[in-house]
Amino acid sequence: MFLPTKMSLSFYIIHLLIFSLISTSVISNQEEDNLLQGLNSYRTSQRVPPFAKNDKADCVADEIADKLEDEPCTNNTAASTVTPGSVPPRLNYQEILSECKVDPNSTRDGLILPVCIPNRIPTLALTNYTQTGYARYLNDSRYVGAGVGSEKEWMVVVLTTSTPGGSFARGDATSVSVMAWLGLTGLLFSFLLVL
Repeated sequence: MFLPTKMSLSFYIIHLLIFSLISTSVISNQEEDNLLQGLNSYRTSQRVPPFAKNDKADCVADEIADKLEDEPCTNNTAASTVTPGSVPPRLNYQEILSECKVDPNSTRDGLILPVCIPNRIPTLALTNYTQTGYARYLNDSRYVGAGVGSEKEWMVVVLTTSTPGGSFARGDATSVSVMAWLGLTGLLFSFLLVL
């Protein structure tokens, strides 16, 4: 007869926790991928090119969904278009962009489209984008990329453009060029001191 020891029981519990965390993440990512696929099918049916997946917009959408996680699901919060410059202060947009390493200047032409869906029914998520005022943005060929995030009852789609003001480009490019300039200046200055 096998009696579990404390160590084997602890090991079993740790494995269960890890498995549940991984499977929750996989389910969430699958729902996000399905929504993006549904949005692209919708765009194709409207004769608009499909969205390219934008990893930076994906990160921003995930971070916004995380911040909205505990917001109540009401009609006032469920269908409001948010431009990057008008994100509610409680979400701390600058912190989100920093976390995702996105240059704030590359977001002004983008759009953030949050929806709140009780029990997050997948077909209802797609309908909340294609059968509401959001459809006009989905039909707009200016938007070429998308990122999708979700948390509890919230789904967030971030639309990007091909312009510098809407590409959600990497935010550390400026700091790299500044650091290179400072390094070169320091090198030149040290040569002058040697002479």
